[in-house]
Amino acid sequence: MKFVLEVALDEGALKDDPVAELGRILRYWAGNVRHYPLQPGDRSDIYDSGYRDVGEWRVVASGEAAS
Repeated sequence: MKFVLEVALDEGALKDDPVAELGRILRYWAGNVRHYPLQPGDRSDIYDSGYRDVGEWRVVASGEAAS
């Protein structure tokens, strides 16, 4: 399996302060990922601090393309 995290660094709050905003997103999901079984097909949208959709994470099978 693969855990794939995609975040658009040129959108929303990430455009203004990518280092701080990406750090916030990573801290949030590091604590929240325990609520998911992490099986292929699991996914969730990722939002910036202004609640704008800026990406997603997903779990894919090992042979499946990550994009």
